[in-house]
Amino acid sequence: MNALIVGADRLGNIPDVLGNFGIRIAAHVSGRDSSHQRRGASLPSGIQIVILFTDFLGHNVMQRFRDAATRENVTVVCCRRSVCALQQALGRRLPEQCGACEVVCGSGCA
Repeated sequence: MNALIVGADRLGNIPDVLGNFGIRIAAHVSGRDSSHQRRGASLPSGIQIVILFTDFLGHNVMQRFRDAATRENVTVVCCRRSVCALQQALGRRLPEQCGACEVVCGSGCA
């Protein structure tokens, strides 16, 4: 599954967490550029999930990417930029692909 990551300048351990769920980062947008706030643009091709790091995004950027994902029927996951928050959010949205059970973070997986 290909993901568009929106928010944060650096991803740190995030690619490893996404790999546990079978997700590959196809594109990463920091959200700082003013062009990211413009409405009506579409997502890059081949994106199946949009991950929004809410602690690094303004409301306009978040709304723009959420609206684009809704128009293209793409799954949206919103969370803080932390390994545990991402595992919990993905575990709730994609329980059939959860590979985070080996990591103790309270994701609620069985």
